[in-house]
Amino acid sequence: MLLQQIVNGLVAGSAYALIALGYALIYGVLGLINLAQGELYMAGAFGLWMGVAWLGLPLSWSVALGLALAGIVGLGMERAVFRPLRQRHPLIPMLAAIGLSIILQSAALLVFGPDTKPFPLTLSPTVWDFGLFRISSLQALLFGSAILLMSGLIWFVKYSKMGKALQAVALDMEAARIVGVRPETIVALAFVIGAMLSGAAGMMMAAYYNATYPYMGVLTGLKGFCAAVLGGAGSIPGAIVGGLLLGLAENLGAAYISSGFKDAFAFALLVLILLVRPSGLLGKPRHS
Repeated sequence: MLLQQIVNGLVAGSAYALIALGYALIYGVLGLINLAQGELYMAGAFGLWMGVAWLGLPLSWSVALGLALAGIVGLGMERAVFRPLRQRHPLIPMLAAIGLSIILQSAALLVFGPDTKPFPLTLSPTVWDFGLFRISSLQALLFGSAILLMSGLIWFVKYSKMGKALQAVALDMEAARIVGVRPETIVALAFVIGAMLSGAAGMMMAAYYNATYPYMGVLTGLKGFCAAVLGGAGSIPGAIVGGLLLGLAENLGAAYISSGFKDAFAFALLVLILLVRPSGLLGKPRHS
């Protein structure tokens, strides 16, 4: 049973980690928190659902549509909210993001209705039994895809030209501008990448639970935020560690303590870690 809960926790945690990476990227570059990240998770899920159910596209095209929709919404957030308010007190863009989050939920409610949308495809994943635990082909696919996306982001940030520019802007925006980096482009890129990672998480969980609905990003977005803070705000490795730990804590707590408090374990773990290490597991204090 323990190994089974660990498998389930890692699958759920990989989705939290992808959302947390979106928070980490934006906080790392701007020092701001985008509390509408959960709605990007929802946008990706609805993009996939529209591709499959409305447009009848192949799965690969539907995935591309989900990523594109999340990326466009993320870019719109940067242009409409965060760019005009960047120089204001950090609380102002945060409050504006909450308003944007409610607007996006209402828009989804208006377009798609309040009902949960199942996918028209009936997925029949293969289940592999290893004795102490079982894992389905869908779980393996979701976890493998998440690991691939995380690895790709780490490679991009560490080794690509744009990734190094992103690091430069995160360290000192004005100094980066002097050496020829265009901070506005890099900030927009961070929003788009963060949005697409959250959108990918939304598509994974929508396929896993066979459910897409307008408020699906509210609680999951908060858990992604918890994962980002738990690992260390602005830290990419920290976001991954925080997300996986959160998924494990949820599933182990639900299995061995009480399933009724499953959602509370994420926030309890966050409080406990921050009491011991206020900057998170892998984070460093941020100086303005």
